[in-house]
Amino acid sequence: MDSGADLGNRETGPERSDTTPRARSAVHPISDLQIEYSLVSRGIEAEILPICRELGIGLTAYGVLSRGLISGHWSKARTGERDFRAISPRFQGENLDSNLVPVERLRTVALAIGGTVAQVAIAWVAAQGPDIVPLVGARRRDRLAEALGVVAMRLSPEQLLALTEAVPPEAVAGNRYPTAQLAHMDSEKGALHG
Repeated sequence: MDSGADLGNRETGPERSDTTPRARSAVHPISDLQIEYSLVSRGIEAEILPICRELGIGLTAYGVLSRGLISGHWSKARTGERDFRAISPRFQGENLDSNLVPVERLRTVALAIGGTVAQVAIAWVAAQGPDIVPLVGARRRDRLAEALGVVAMRLSPEQLLALTEAVPPEAVAGNRYPTAQLAHMDSEKGALHG
């Protein structure tokens, strides 16, 4: 390995083990942390994001649409599709019912802004700082075109506040992953909830 090369990490936690951004940076420069971050997955804001900023570590935010949950295209009728969402707590029963409510609030804000739910959700992540790059996936060309529409979108402080208020962190029902998986994710240790 080139001793001058920077490294990246994925899903490291705050200060709970030797897998933290701070501990890893002491061994070798870390340039990027890939971690889930979205309007409905904001657990990094309290500890992980401040540590990364202190150390000059950028973030590649994946899951910015929470596996489609906050894309504006998900519906209860799609439940049971054979993919990760079939086991994801956020897409199960009452959790899904509860989680679709803030999506409708996002839709109202998105219409006022002049974008789609997916666009404003991606733009919100992008607006959280120049050190955060939203990673967006698309299986269809129309969804890719929708996501690329964010490039020209600039949200005002008032619009950012409206989006943040539309989806308060406590409004999200269910964990990001099944409990057995979360137990192995440093970013989630000590943060497991219903």
